[in-house]
Amino acid sequence: MDLHSIILLRHELLLTIAAIGVLFADLFVPEDRKKSMITVSLVVFTIVTLVGFIPANGGTLFGGSFQSTRMTDFMKDILNLAVLLIFLQSTGYLSKPENSWKVSEFFVLIMFTLIGMDFMISAGDFVIFYIGLETASIPVAGLAAYDRMKSKSAEAGVKLILLSAMSSGVMLFGLSLIYAATGSIYFSDIALQVKTTPLIVLGFIFFLSGLGFKLSIVPFHLWTADVYEGAPINITAFLSVVSKGAAAFILVIILFSVFKNISQSWEWILYALVIVTITIGNLFALRQDNIKRFLAFSSITQVGFLLLGVMGNNDIGMTSVVYFMLIYVFTNLAAFGVVEAIYNASGVETISGYRGLYKTNPLLSLVMMLALFSLAGIPPLAGFFGKFFLFTSAASQGFYILVVIAALNATISLYYYLKVVKAMFIDPNDEPVEKFRSTWPMRISLFITAIGIIYVGFASNIFEFIVSLAKDLLH
Repeated sequence: MDLHSIILLRHELLLTIAAIGVLFADLFVPEDRKKSMITVSLVVFTIVTLVGFIPANGGTLFGGSFQSTRMTDFMKDILNLAVLLIFLQSTGYLSKPENSWKVSEFFVLIMFTLIGMDFMISAGDFVIFYIGLETASIPVAGLAAYDRMKSKSAEAGVKLILLSAMSSGVMLFGLSLIYAATGSIYFSDIALQVKTTPLIVLGFIFFLSGLGFKLSIVPFHLWTADVYEGAPINITAFLSVVSKGAAAFILVIILFSVFKNISQSWEWILYALVIVTITIGNLFALRQDNIKRFLAFSSITQVGFLLLGVMGNNDIGMTSVVYFMLIYVFTNLAAFGVVEAIYNASGVETISGYRGLYKTNPLLSLVMMLALFSLAGIPPLAGFFGKFFLFTSAASQGFYILVVIAALNATISLYYYLKVVKAMFIDPNDEPVEKFRSTWPMRISLFITAIGIIYVGFASNIFEFIVSLAKDLLH
């Protein structure tokens, strides 16, 4: 392997070296000092994340099976950044005595999951894509069941692995139909032969159904709330942000580069999915009191908005999806960070338990308010600009009715986001969550997410940079 190949594979190689390095380091750390692996893992992954942002020229490997472009590198950097924030937020959870025995395993499992996601994003054929998908899926089930002494966590792991296996089987059947119709597994070859034939359309429907499970698109969303509630909060954040981000990135790449010739067929499929996903996500979010289930249905709604960008089917469409995911990283991880900080300190994980939070923990309340306002799309926060470009992308293709429906649903979502804000700032509570101080890594992560929520929306150069990356990938 020459230097050029190493540079193209730098994200995957660095993650592999980091994961193996953490495993070996753990062998030499005494049992009573396992907490030191938190610092070691954070330092190692911070280096991996920073190196990933170093720009490099693109290229292909393994006969075109692996493709590296400036856009795919940027997508991987977004996922690395999200995982780094999750690691920072996990220090309080991992520092608890009952979790000290499984510190290194937590970091290693997430790193190996991230390796699979990176291969998915850089796949040039459906074999590498599927291998990356399975590499990313299997460790996540273990992570969901990480609190092995809690029945809900074990239940979450079982549900996730069973439904993930079923969705993978559905997707693999769809890919076999596409191979039968085109005689190739390579994206570039399939793109030249794809036509609106019954076999191709059926194969695409099965493929989209399998990937829809990863994205929690309705009607493939039924696992989401139960798994989110049962899994540890940091793993719920990982599922909500990183797992969905990887699935969204590969979806937009495959639709725009492989199935572009049959866009008239899949646009109407997505049209229906957008409506039911946003609407059902909203309706179920309205009636939640458990904060993790609340954020689960919120994330389902956000995926529906994300699909509006996919409807654009052009450079701006891909740009709006990637830009929205960057904003979503800061916004959702700010919310999950506050939820985790409060749970670690008090065990509270209900919206009603947040009543009066502003009186005792004003800074956490402000960060949560910023996150919820951004999720709701209230200007001038970054979430508003993210939704604006998604709506613009769909409108550019003439889907005006769909944009109106999405805008109405965005208005409805204001109610349940403001319900949490009302609980924190207005509702009285004789026994609110006591004042506490979060760990310094948690404070750093919340500071970064708050800055991202405020800054990214105004940084037009970021959007223009992503536009240039999309043009390089699609042309």
